[in-house]
Amino acid sequence: QVQLAESGGGLVQAGGSLRLSCAASERTFSTYVLGWFRQAPGKEREFVATISRTADNTYYADSVKGRFTISRDNAKNTFYLQMNSLKPEDTAVYYCAAKLTSSLLPRAFGYWGRGTQVTVSS
Repeated sequence: QVQLAESGGGLVQAGGSLRLSCAASERTFSTYVLGWFRQAPGKEREFVATISRTADNTYYADSVKGRFTISRDNAKNTFYLQMNSLKPEDTAVYYCAAKLTSSLLPRAFGYWGRGTQVTVSS
């Protein structure tokens, strides 16, 4: 059972950048499809991005497309979310997640990190 831990959150001004990392405990890390989700105060958790097992395919929410990039390093059991051109509406707790099924669709994720806060000031 994979365990996930996010890092890299913080406070940034609008237009700035942050890179989130998610470290996994599982030796079979490369067999998981990985994703990032976020939850803003008073809102439901929403999908941000997913990446395939070999990083050859990615899928993004329309709200972050062109600004955020998901990537993974299977040798380091770590994946990332590079966030550029941040907006105040990107403020949320960001969660990393993993699943064993191959679809990049944002469902059936069974493993979750505890989250890291990202705050974008205007």
